[in-house]
Amino acid sequence: MAYTTSTLPVKDEGSLETRSVLKKAASAHRYLAELKGVAASIPNEAILINTLTMQEAKDSSEVENIVTTHDELYKAGLFNDYLNPAAKEVQDYAGALKRGFDRVRQFKIVRLGDILDIQQALEKNKAGLRKLPGTELKNQQTGEVVYTPPQDPKLVELLMGNLVDYMNDDELSDCDPLVKMAIIHFQFESIHPFYDGNGRTGRILNILYLLTQNLLDLPVLYLSRHIIRNKAHYYQKLQAVRDNNDWESWLLFMLDGIEKTAKQTIYLIEQIKVLMMNYKHGIRHDLPKIYSQDLLNNLFRHPYTKIEFVVNDLGVTRLTATKYLEKLVEKGFLEKQKIGRSNYYINAPLCDLFSRNPDAPDI
Repeated sequence: MAYTTSTLPVKDEGSLETRSVLKKAASAHRYLAELKGVAASIPNEAILINTLTMQEAKDSSEVENIVTTHDELYKAGLFNDYLNPAAKEVQDYAGALKRGFDRVRQFKIVRLGDILDIQQALEKNKAGLRKLPGTELKNQQTGEVVYTPPQDPKLVELLMGNLVDYMNDDELSDCDPLVKMAIIHFQFESIHPFYDGNGRTGRILNILYLLTQNLLDLPVLYLSRHIIRNKAHYYQKLQAVRDNNDWESWLLFMLDGIEKTAKQTIYLIEQIKVLMMNYKHGIRHDLPKIYSQDLLNNLFRHPYTKIEFVVNDLGVTRLTATKYLEKLVEKGFLEKQKIGRSNYYINAPLCDLFSRNPDAPDI
């Protein structure tokens, strides 16, 4: 019998929290709390928002076979005329995530209008919720239809309204919030409310929900990395809920992803902190006349920086900004590159941290 998407909460929702699920949820909470604390120890939140949001955007887009390199992304952030289509889509994702974060930080809830706004920012259209039938989800290898989401536009609208209520009204569910996040993600992908952009919108909602629950203060958990590494399992376990009501495997997969990603991100932020401290001591020692916290923040907020960024961040003249950057190159803190007639400056050790994708050691 074909799966039919119904409203939340899930029937007999209490039975979802098996011993294994609760044990894994407790472990995931531990590392998420540690991540929240570590993120707060970075002196300028824009450093993590700028850099880790871009990592999530890159990995989430890769799930949809939109592939670009760190180098292309960083260059695209410097020069608009350098944008290739994939880098542009990743930048759009990062922008949509930041907009969603700003809304959630202001209102403390996720509204339907916010979800529509995120999808519009991703797809650059105002199609809104699906109104026409014909949407099917297919196996990418075989072309076989594996699931048909709701076709009636009134039902799509009803289910989305219910989903938003479920996200924001804690009285509708007694489930652990991390379990609830996994349920919300399953439900959103099963409603499949848009013609395009459902996967990326759904992955942004994961982060925004954690923010509404105060489990994170900043959008720094890039869960899409876990999904891209386990893409086949991700789709299999989503479908197993529809085919076999196998909630436990799906919940464990998502909770494991939160735990592993939190560990990896803790490790990454700790490495950023070490590198920042090395740069702080190094610049103070070698270039004491130009050192400032604002300059240090600029070098870590922008893995690739340019004269205009230094002018804006430090409030100095173009001549002074150029002098600072050239001195940093001379002392080996930055590498100077050129595109056309424009110079840009690379914080190579920071870029290496992101491109290396360091895994956390066993903790």
